[in-house]
Amino acid sequence: MTKARANALRYIGPAVVVGALIAGAAIGAQTVSKPKAAAVAARTPAANSALPTARLPGYSADRNAYYGDLHVHTYLSNDAYIFNVRRTPEDAYRFAQGEVIGHAVGFQIRLAGGPLDFTAVTDHAEYLAAVREGGNPDNPDSKLPISQELISSDPVQIGKAFTAFYAAMRAKTLPQSFTDPATGSRAWAEVREAAERHNRPGRFTTFVGYEYTASSEGRNLHRNVIFRGTKVPDAPYSAINSPDPEDLWRTMDGWRAKGIEALAIPHNSNGSDGIMFDTVRLNGQAVDRAYADLRMRNEPLVEMTQIKGTSETHPTLSPNDEWANFELMENYIGSARKVTKFKGGYVRQALQDGILMRQAQGFNPFKFGLIGASDTHNAAPGSVEEPNYFSKTGRTDGMPALRGSAPPNKAADWEGAPVDPPGSPTRPASKAWGASGLAGVWAEENSREAIYAAMRRKETFATSGPRIKVRFFAGYDFPADLLTRTDTVRQAYVHGVPMGGDLLSAADKAPKFLVWAVRDPTSGFLQRAQVVKGWIENGVAREQVFDVACADGLAAANGRCPANGATVDLKTCQPDRFKGDVELRTVWSDPTFNPRQRAFYYVRVLENPSCRWSTWDALRNGTPRNPLLQPTVMERAWSSPIWFEPTA
Repeated sequence: MTKARANALRYIGPAVVVGALIAGAAIGAQTVSKPKAAAVAARTPAANSALPTARLPGYSADRNAYYGDLHVHTYLSNDAYIFNVRRTPEDAYRFAQGEVIGHAVGFQIRLAGGPLDFTAVTDHAEYLAAVREGGNPDNPDSKLPISQELISSDPVQIGKAFTAFYAAMRAKTLPQSFTDPATGSRAWAEVREAAERHNRPGRFTTFVGYEYTASSEGRNLHRNVIFRGTKVPDAPYSAINSPDPEDLWRTMDGWRAKGIEALAIPHNSNGSDGIMFDTVRLNGQAVDRAYADLRMRNEPLVEMTQIKGTSETHPTLSPNDEWANFELMENYIGSARKVTKFKGGYVRQALQDGILMRQAQGFNPFKFGLIGASDTHNAAPGSVEEPNYFSKTGRTDGMPALRGSAPPNKAADWEGAPVDPPGSPTRPASKAWGASGLAGVWAEENSREAIYAAMRRKETFATSGPRIKVRFFAGYDFPADLLTRTDTVRQAYVHGVPMGGDLLSAADKAPKFLVWAVRDPTSGFLQRAQVVKGWIENGVAREQVFDVACADGLAAANGRCPANGATVDLKTCQPDRFKGDVELRTVWSDPTFNPRQRAFYYVRVLENPSCRWSTWDALRNGTPRNPLLQPTVMERAWSSPIWFEPTA
């Protein structure tokens, strides 16, 4: 397949490959309700009044898949500047559109897989751009001892400066000038202006955003705040204002009352030590309906995969899921301190806790749609391609030896070599990071209005980097020939609900699920599609993973596909070209379905094994692979859930 052809497929969808089929998505109401005609009308494109009447190029009433990155840091983030990153929001948007920018180490970087469709620069709001100002020789702050200590090109010294800066920030001992509102105001204007300059409806969408970087005694409570349009507050609400996310959500309610629409996306729950999705509030009080409503009104999505690890689930939480051990990071953010509590820190468990609370108390504070993002600190959105990986934090991990994928000092082998370079700072070792992830949405067109609406209704999906397309619907009366029709997706909308929606009980009828995935033409072939189910049985949350579509003509037995034998040559990183499928699709029925049991379902799609970034590094470097690092990775995608709501 030619590069031009591959790029074309991204915009006009897999219908080109498999018939005019996979462009659709649900609109409006997200439930099967009665009477049926009302539900169908609510899900037709005409019902979506949030979209402008003028249609942009590429518009599809059945919706297109768009890919983006909503977690991007530039030189305005203090840590990025300490890491020697000097790239701007302007550079980040140029990179996202396929242009070349410079890396902090000195080489040039560019996306190999083509431009993204949407991006948000989300620099840390806390002391926004203070270190950038201190690095300006024309600014008096540059003469301060702390500013001079923060500017170094030596990775060891950078690590010490990073640790010292954040210790001073937590202790509130930074110089008073670092809190000058004018500094943050100039940076916030730079963020807004860059987004406006690069927003090109129909071609490339930008969102104004920032990161709210809260923590509780080092336990991660970070969120990205994404604004729908150009109307934004005069300044971000940051963790300096309050480290309690509830205060952020109340502030967002206040903005909304003034016509400023935004949503928050929590990330790195894996580093929260169990408090991101705790069933007790940060103030120690019980979670109640008011809390659930406040959270879901402002936080409909969760970022479940990124460079600092994947937060889907953990082997201790899902011992029967052989794919639970995926790109895990098990320590605090920015620290070597180990996480001790995994419950409350992973998305699948949160989904289970949510339906438990819905069952017992009538509300669900964890009813999240799913996305991925990179959290790049190189101003490089979407830089999560395994063969084209340059890590995350500028000068500190921009070379293979610094991130542990090549032996220090070009040693002939790893015997006796340290796991990390000498003097590494006490923060998450970059060897534990994964080249992940991206956000996917299903929207009528590439515009702020359409993409934001998709995020609000949770018609979103996450990938670990490849641009896999995944669709998921549930309904009771799909046509018998659903998979062979030319209007499959439209029929799925008419007769069901998409990812992100609620499926109500229908007189003890068992639903059917349309599962559909199409590979990224520049990535691996697909090995299997799975449905992950969580449900309530006798007051206890349970889970099960079902293989529902197998590659290579194989059939699932007892809920598992047989191994398809796909391999990858670790000496060349050449994957098996003759195993795996271009697309996987099926209509599946849940063999364990009980109409009286509340449940959720989401899709997980796995590629064949391919070389992990660390193996690519060693191959290019001409040195042995680090034996402590996984040599391969099974890239994947996850749909947002569908929630089954039994009749009361």
